[in-house]
Amino acid sequence: MSGRIEKRFQALREEGRAGLITFTMLGDPDIETSFEILRGLPAAGADIIEIGSPFTDPMADGPVIQVAGQRALKAGITLRKTISLVRRFREEDKDTPLVLMGYYNPIYIYGVERFLKDAKEAGLDGMIVVDLPPEEDQELCVPALKAGLDFIRLVAPTSDDNRLPRVLENSSGFVYYISITGVTGATGAAASSVESAVARLRRHTELPIAVGFGIKTLEQAAEVARAADAAVVGTSIISELENSLNSDGAASPGTVDSVLGLVRALSVGVRQSATETVS
Repeated sequence: MSGRIEKRFQALREEGRAGLITFTMLGDPDIETSFEILRGLPAAGADIIEIGSPFTDPMADGPVIQVAGQRALKAGITLRKTISLVRRFREEDKDTPLVLMGYYNPIYIYGVERFLKDAKEAGLDGMIVVDLPPEEDQELCVPALKAGLDFIRLVAPTSDDNRLPRVLENSSGFVYYISITGVTGATGAAASSVESAVARLRRHTELPIAVGFGIKTLEQAAEVARAADAAVVGTSIISELENSLNSDGAASPGTVDSVLGLVRALSVGVRQSATETVS
């Protein structure tokens, strides 16, 4: 599948560096502030953007992202509004890949066929749906691929060599390696374990490999970028946003700049690995 995600990773290879994938929860702390953050991420250094779609039972999310989802739901975000924000983003940015990260229930309620049609037309490039295992590929994965949307699979440290081929069978776009067992925001894995895990994954797939869960600092982002094709950062970005809110939990005048400033710093860390080999 040749789309924005594939083209972005090709461009990164030509630049000789890994990419920075950022996660932001649309609707947090309110819909317009979240859109201002979204539209500012590419200039701040985000190569690919994951947009969170909140759900009432977010089993893979740690406390920080769970609270962000609650703020977004309280602000009135819905899957339909999320797609409309993707459409607004595409009016300004035709190139930066957007990946929806969420859960199957809201998509099921929306209607799979209608969702895929609306999402593709709006300019979404792919999705990560954390609660659909490969055994349920006919529910969403296969229809998504037929609709021209990448279906990005999460791979855990517990996925052994017997399981990996099944997990990767219908994957496209890139592989998202979870560097630790647990929920988002946990302590990151050691660089040596990330390197060995990425090397093992490369024996099973030619897709780019992104590593996330637990990357909080410029130094950690740089370490991951030396081993993988991209570093994924989410919880620390959401924490930065949360710390910028006023006493009422609303956006302050510095919220957008605070979040984008952190992304710029993380981008520096990723780009510091540009002299390392990223295959």
